Amino acid sequence: MKNIAILGSTGSIGTQTLDVARNNEDIRVVALSAGSNIKLLEDQIREFSPKLVSVADEKNAQLLRKNLEGTGVRVVFGMEGLIEVAQHPDSDMVVTAVVGMMGLRPTVAAINAGKDIALANKETLVTAGHIIMPLAKEKNVRILPVDSEHSAILQCLTGEDQREISKIIITASGGPFRGKTIEQMKDVKLEDALKHPNWSMGKKITIDSATMVNKGLEVIEAKWLFGLAAEDIEVVVQPQSVIHSMVEFVDGGIMAQLGTPDMRLPIQYALYYPHRRPLGGQRLDFKTLKQITFEEPDLENFRGLALAFEALKSGGSMTTVYNAANELAVAKFLKKEINFLDIVTMIEQAMKAHKVIENPDIDQILHVEEQTYEFLNSRW
Repeated sequence: MKNIAILGSTGSIGTQTLDVARNNEDIRVVALSAGSNIKLLEDQIREFSPKLVSVADEKNAQLLRKNLEGTGVRVVFGMEGLIEVAQHPDSDMVVTAVVGMMGLRPTVAAINAGKDIALANKETLVTAGHIIMPLAKEKNVRILPVDSEHSAILQCLTGEDQREISKIIITASGGPFRGKTIEQMKDVKLEDALKHPNWSMGKKITIDSATMVNKGLEVIEAKWLFGLAAEDIEVVVQPQSVIHSMVEFVDGGIMAQLGTPDMRLPIQYALYYPHRRPLGGQRLDFKTLKQITFEEPDLENFRGLALAFEALKSGGSMTTVYNAANELAVAKFLKKEINFLDIVTMIEQAMKAHKVIENPDIDQILHVEEQTYEFLNSRW
């Protein structure tokens, strides 16, 4: 029996993780956390019977306690609640599917408690990879990526010697505005940015895909997951989203992982790594697949990706600024307070104003996030 806790169970990754659990009788869900979607969370609780659940605030916790009276489920809230879910003594693995840097402290807590991590929270490694990866090694904990691109790389590397990597090639769909110029994106509407051509994802990550900041975050995350330098990580646009990423080895051989765009595959692979289980759904049919094409990423019109490489080369706290500025900018765009192109402008402004801290601890990382918010809120 595999016992799991899920941070962010009502989001896109969380609900698909529960779908995987639904189809595998040897997965038991022992703890869940969610933000404010109490109705969906209650449905999940009644189906999966976790022992512990956490919500964002006390008001929703009280409401949920009332609704769940007599079930024996304990309800907690806030950051302390998230950490309690992450450290639940009965779990073997924690799926970190919360959005944003709120995932940082619970992930550290889970690692300290000896839990394997199925990582869907990019921000954890983007801002604190220099802390997370050594800590995981010290605690003998596995960090298993849930992102389709990083999962693809892991699948290509399973059974291989990582010292024989020449480079990794992360694929990008190009998002809904692939091929557009800055001039053509000036009047982009929120509704247009939320129409991803291939993947069904949450709003924040869908906007990140439209700016290609998502790919930038994946580049930074890949550095820590696979122990690579920035120059050993390449991005290529693969519009059909058939090849999820590739690894080139020192002898010139390239391995790629292909499949239909279905997030349940990387989720299930992380839960059962290194083994595979049957998974329903559409299969890639090479008889009907007309073509797989590639393009060089457009770093001029999609500066969000170029800025990620700059942040990675600057190192230290600069990646936190990149991430925090993007989080705030996307939140403002989703509220229709700024224009689409303002997202990358805000990131660039924050990075130019920041003085790098070489090896920030967690308190410093969170303080840099706060400073970045203050700096941008005073200007936007």
